[in-house]
Amino acid sequence: AHQYLLEHYQEFDFIWCSPPCPTHSIINFTLNSIGVVRYPDMTLYQEIILLQKFFKGKYCIENVKPYYEPLIKPQASGRHYFWANFQIPPLVNRIKHQDMNGTNGGGNKQKAKQLLGFDLSKYDCPKKEKLLRNCVDPLIGKAILDKVLEIESHNQIKQGVLF
Repeated sequence: AHQYLLEHYQEFDFIWCSPPCPTHSIINFTLNSIGVVRYPDMTLYQEIILLQKFFKGKYCIENVKPYYEPLIKPQASGRHYFWANFQIPPLVNRIKHQDMNGTNGGGNKQKAKQLLGFDLSKYDCPKKEKLLRNCVDPLIGKAILDKVLEIESHNQIKQGVLF
């Protein structure tokens, strides 16, 4: 996806990126304390800089809140940070990590899966909860997309008046 973005970003009017995030999360900090040392994956910042400097459309890059002070100031919504060239609506995440992990009881885990809108039970893939944990709350994603559509609609109306 990272290479594809580099080669094709100019073909789009809106881009949503979510580069790998485990090395930015608090887990990386915790792993370091038990001797697992690894660099943060700087793909995140490569994509932010590429889109900030060269992309003409709207973009949103999503990632976890890192264990360090972000190098480029993000916007926060739910449990994620967003780097975007428009205002991200501040929303509350309805899905809690502990619910996805099942540490608050099976009922909460099932509720969290329903809130995400995905049923992976018919698929044979490892770490299904991890896949779901990495999802942005669909209502936050929809609010972001609606904001982009609102901006584009407003821009088209302004252009219509000019011509």
